[in-house]
Amino acid sequence: MARAKKTTIHDVARAANVSITAVSHALNGKGTLSEQTRERIIHTAARIGYQADALARGLRNAPLGSIGVVYRSLDVLGEYFHPGVDAFSHTLSTMSALALQRGYAPMILPDLTGTNIPTISFALDGYVVISPHRADPVVQLLRNRGIPYVTVGADPDRPEFTAWASEDDAESCTHVLEHLRRQGARHPVLLRGADENAWNIDSERAYLSWCQEYDLSPRVYRLAEASGVGGAAELLPRILGEGSVDAIYAMTARHACGVLHAATDLGLRVPHDLLVATGSDAESARFSRPAISAVQLNPDVVCADALDLLLEQISGQVSSGPRRCRAKFRARGSTLRK
Repeated sequence: MARAKKTTIHDVARAANVSITAVSHALNGKGTLSEQTRERIIHTAARIGYQADALARGLRNAPLGSIGVVYRSLDVLGEYFHPGVDAFSHTLSTMSALALQRGYAPMILPDLTGTNIPTISFALDGYVVISPHRADPVVQLLRNRGIPYVTVGADPDRPEFTAWASEDDAESCTHVLEHLRRQGARHPVLLRGADENAWNIDSERAYLSWCQEYDLSPRVYRLAEASGVGGAAELLPRILGEGSVDAIYAMTARHACGVLHAATDLGLRVPHDLLVATGSDAESARFSRPAISAVQLNPDVVCADALDLLLEQISGQVSSGPRRCRAKFRARGSTLRK
């Protein structure tokens, strides 16, 4: 894959509306610039893809045998360790192991547009961006720099982009809804995350389509992923008060646990009065009482597919993506009435 035209110090100066000297002083820690101006210049340089470090310049066209992994959902959450939520750690460990098997050293990094990102990060052979969002600045940065990348989950802004791998999220949502219907649900609610990534977007589309097929009135609630168990617990009384509901499909396991706990506190019996399912299996869902029915994601296949697509990008081949696989649905006590 051909690299994009190198961004120069002149480009940074124009974008930041400062002199070339000011840019040089900001990037090299010299001069008498105010801290605010210095930070603005550094941020502008990162945003438009300027890299002054000689090491990155020298290695840009030489293979390092190393790839980067950026987990955008974790970046948005602002924290990287979530006890009881094993999807994140499982995906990262699987991606790392499979990269090593392919002869590449993985480097797991936070938001590449942030501060204190290692210079070597921009000389890596390519990147896997997990769960990119609409107008994702990390994707834009990689595109500006001409660095090969693939995504886990489609890029919501670029339907023409095919270098991505994922479970079939729409199929998973429909499968869960059909299961809830067989268990007697006639008023299912979708509780999705607030992140504008393909997982949430495609699941909502599938839910709306399913409701239209059965002539049901859809009810979709959006809740920030970071709100966790407590956020869903606080939301449940509102959901119950705004119309009939006999099932809730919460995309994240923590939200599903919050719904279950709040329902119990309100005197509702799960599954007799309310069915609860989640779109992402986790330890917290498996060990709830009753255990929560969940979509079990398939990181072994998805990560392998993503890495294969990245190697195509690195070698300049036409993408063979997108690649979709099926997730498994684990029906447990929270949705089993029969």
